[in-house]
Amino acid sequence: MSYRTRKLVLLALILVLGACILAPIVMAFEPERLPGDFIMTWGKQQLAIPVVWSLCASGALSLLYLFYRR
Repeated sequence: MSYRTRKLVLLALILVLGACILAPIVMAFEPERLPGDFIMTWGKQQLAIPVVWSLCASGALSLLYLFYRR
């Protein structure tokens, strides 16, 4: 793999891991549902997992870190 491809794969991995970490935090704010969000049923409760909102939050924090680092 070339350096550029490795860097893009690492960036995508950071975005996805960040979204997984931020998902419970974003769920606490109860944002509007977007396409791509899904509902998980746990017992008698339905939990709306905000996938798109979590990816957006992860991307924003990644960009903030990138600009802060420079």
